[in-house]
Amino acid sequence: MAANVLQLYRSLSGKPLGRWLFSRLVCLKAPYFGSISPRIVSLAPGRGEATISHRRRVSNHLGTVHAIALCNLAEFVGGLTCDVSIPASMRWIPRGMSVEYLKKATGTMRAIAVPAFSPHEADAGYELPVQVDVSDPSGEMVFRARIAMWVSPRRA
Repeated sequence: MAANVLQLYRSLSGKPLGRWLFSRLVCLKAPYFGSISPRIVSLAPGRGEATISHRRRVSNHLGTVHAIALCNLAEFVGGLTCDVSIPASMRWIPRGMSVEYLKKATGTMRAIAVPAFSPHEADAGYELPVQVDVSDPSGEMVFRARIAMWVSPRRA
């Protein structure tokens, strides 16, 4: 599946509205992500980037981007980055996430996900931490997440 996701991204990303369509297709597969309308910016083994626009439906009572919307953005881009980074013989699932809210989040949020190390093929499962940093339009970091991805061999 990893090759399929990356192949689909690469086939769509260069076309008009291709990255938007790719993001929508991911939201069809995992509908909860649709609640934040994420947009993939770039996706490659070892690095992914996505954004969400600051609008009413992702806002909290303070008028800033809601903390859970930031968590959803982190899981969206972290999961896609993990998916296209691991060997095709492996699969992944998030096991946990630790987060830090660094400042009020306003404007379009930009998230960058990077695995802590290069994933590898293995006979047993292992934890792959994925770091996701989210910044505001001025480039200031507003949120940081560490997602513990469990990577294990696919069943035969």
